[in-house]
Amino acid sequence: MLTKLGEKFSYLFLKYMPDAFVFAIVLTLVSALSAYFLVDASLISIISSWYDGFFDLLSFAMQIILILVTGFSIALSPIIGRLIDRLTKYISTPKQVYFFVVLIGLLLSLVSFGWIVITGVFARELALRVKGINYPFLIACVYVSMCGWVTGLSSTIPLLLNTENNYLVEAGVISHTIPTSLTLNTYLNYSIIASFLILMPLFMMFVGSRLKQVKELKGLCETDEFNTEKNIEDEALSMKLPFKAYSDKFNNSFVLQGIIVLMGLTYIVYYFYSKGLELNFNIMIFTFIILGLLLHKTPLRYCIAMQRSSKNISGILFQYPFYAGIMGIMIYTGLGEYVAKGIASVATIDSYPFYAFITGGLVNFAIPSAGGEFAVIGPSLISAIHEIGVGLPQSEITAMISRASLAVAYGESLTNLLQPFFLLLIIPVMGIGTKLQSRDVMGYLVIPFMILFVVQLSLVLWMPL
Repeated sequence: MLTKLGEKFSYLFLKYMPDAFVFAIVLTLVSALSAYFLVDASLISIISSWYDGFFDLLSFAMQIILILVTGFSIALSPIIGRLIDRLTKYISTPKQVYFFVVLIGLLLSLVSFGWIVITGVFARELALRVKGINYPFLIACVYVSMCGWVTGLSSTIPLLLNTENNYLVEAGVISHTIPTSLTLNTYLNYSIIASFLILMPLFMMFVGSRLKQVKELKGLCETDEFNTEKNIEDEALSMKLPFKAYSDKFNNSFVLQGIIVLMGLTYIVYYFYSKGLELNFNIMIFTFIILGLLLHKTPLRYCIAMQRSSKNISGILFQYPFYAGIMGIMIYTGLGEYVAKGIASVATIDSYPFYAFITGGLVNFAIPSAGGEFAVIGPSLISAIHEIGVGLPQSEITAMISRASLAVAYGESLTNLLQPFFLLLIIPVMGIGTKLQSRDVMGYLVIPFMILFVVQLSLVLWMPL
């Protein structure tokens, strides 16, 4: 039954869901119309807000692109290739592929959602080696595995709450920082992690093993370019001049690259020694770059790896500004605050986690960035908690804020399964040589969304911190 339902959803998405860029255009129009009718924003103020927000995520977009290409370049290194070869000796059936791709992806996402790139390369290599893989469904497995990032070390909202002099403290919304012992290191968060690790690998394996249609990667590839491409070391050797040249010595110098790697590793060790396991985009990108340089050994090999990694990233390059524009409409017209206040106004001391969870999920369609979303709805939700918690001890108010913040984060991450935005991280890696689009994948994500929605909402409401 579940398999038939999954195939039905897949057909419906394939038939009716447009390209991811069209999805962004539709969301832009919906946000604009909502601002016009709900907060009485003038047409010119809506358009101005759209423009003002259009470039707000450029830094974030560049970080995402660098996470993507630097992570991919690591996955293209010979060592990772050999590791994948060894793993494939033990993963030899479609059921095992679906199970281990989700499990390994979930574990990697606990470190950083940027590591979804490594999961994607791993999954693609398995699809080339194991027969009978439904490749669009395998992409869905990779995407499902990314949902766990919100419970891990790079979870944006808990890290924000624990940052000294963050904007919530400076604005007087909260009086002090909230330690991760009340967010990430809680029974609630551990139970969410357990729900991912126990349910999703087994469920995706169960559904995948019963799919009637099998669309293998080799059958979807339009050319054999990916399979016949020279390995990076051979390509670097082929670029040498037919006579001795200093330029070739520099291009293939282990010493030059080794000095840079030593400098980079020195700083990485210093960073984590002085700041602990404090992860952010910048240190993740820097680590990926240094690790890529180390694994590829020479400047020319690393350049070739980065060139290959940078293929097919156009979707991220031009779609991020449109989502930033939607965020601008939400923030600068007051629409986001209006939505948050409206939901917060009906919340009670028993129901506020429910509304925080739903709000996080809904606003995510317009602002697909946990930090950006919380900047819009966080202050209103926290103010509402202060109002409904009047008379309670400060420790209980803080615990309520922690639960609501986690609920927003979980809801925000979960509804990524219903929109194609973050598939832009995976399709460029896994869709090389094919015409696969988001609509080929999204239908397989509906039932996992339903299951996780029920489980996570139940935990948000009743699991103690």
